[in-house]
Amino acid sequence: MQESAYLALADHAFRAIGDALDSVDTDLVDCEAAGDVVTLTFAGGRKCIVNTQRPTRQIWLAANARAWHFSWDDGTRRWLDDKGNGDELFATLARIVREGAGVEVSFG
Repeated sequence: MQESAYLALADHAFRAIGDALDSVDTDLVDCEAAGDVVTLTFAGGRKCIVNTQRPTRQIWLAANARAWHFSWDDGTRRWLDDKGNGDELFATLARIVREGAGVEVSFG
């Protein structure tokens, strides 16, 4: 994948994350974007970090002592975890937010 295509897809994903969390009470989950990193901070201090990995053309996610590496899949037009377990970026984030803040969010 060309870097420009990757950057456009990653930018779209990051905007979808920010847009989905705009309406969520910041006391429950605070969303802060800085460069290629989005940090979600939940009540109680737990964090979820989403960041780009330009050399591998992936989006990495870390939360709850676990990490995922998502690659763009042209066939399904989704970010899928490279471990082959079927984890998808936005579904994984929605579950993390639900568990961390007790709220439902929809991305995209």
